[in-house]
Amino acid sequence: MWTVWLCIGVALGAFASGVAGLYVQKLLPEPHTSDRSRDMIGAIVGLISLLLALVLGTLVGSAYSFYSTQKSEMETFAARAIQLNLALTEFGPETAPARARMKETLQGVHLMVWGGAAPTPRALSVGEPLPHLRELDEYVASLDPKTPAQRQFAAAAIGDVAAIEQTRLLVSLQLASSVSWPLVVIVVSWALILFCGYGLLSRLNATTLTALGFGGFAVGSAIFLILELNQPFSGVFRIPSGAYDQMLDSLT
Repeated sequence: MWTVWLCIGVALGAFASGVAGLYVQKLLPEPHTSDRSRDMIGAIVGLISLLLALVLGTLVGSAYSFYSTQKSEMETFAARAIQLNLALTEFGPETAPARARMKETLQGVHLMVWGGAAPTPRALSVGEPLPHLRELDEYVASLDPKTPAQRQFAAAAIGDVAAIEQTRLLVSLQLASSVSWPLVVIVVSWALILFCGYGLLSRLNATTLTALGFGGFAVGSAIFLILELNQPFSGVFRIPSGAYDQMLDSLT
């Protein structure tokens, strides 16, 4: 919710900066509004506009790439969990309590992420899953295969556990530093300067005010996309649970 208010603030700031430029333009002496002065202002505005378009587009693309990566990692996590369950099932009926415990833990994760309220930062931190991962490690290491088939399934289970651990830790580590706030601040500063420049080159009327309103909305919504796509487990664009749901349904 805080991202909504922040982006509304950015949009209003851009609009206010444009309105300030319109009023400053009316107060400037005639030499400062001559054709040559306007040419210089127009050139600087064009430069900032190009920089803003490039960096803002890059940030939106980077945020979507981060979102896609997190989604892919959750799908990989679900696939590995299914493989681990199959390996333990094939190992023998003595693994039934461990598989039931694993399913209970995974259901808890589902409830935390997709159960309604957004998960807390601590719940998504790298330290939160460590006790469960350690318990899983110890159990797989304690398996005592007695036949060649059991040895094969035990080795497969060890590989699956390693992949699950790596994927889960990567998700948390990537979430820890998903947004570069100094870069966002610089981009917003460019937007404010740009809108002020637009105001200096325009005249105060209903059309320019409407255009500034739409422009402010565009910048604010772009910042909103950047921030929300960098929160794939708690933002508006939350990762869909389809793959995880199918994984839970397949566990026995």
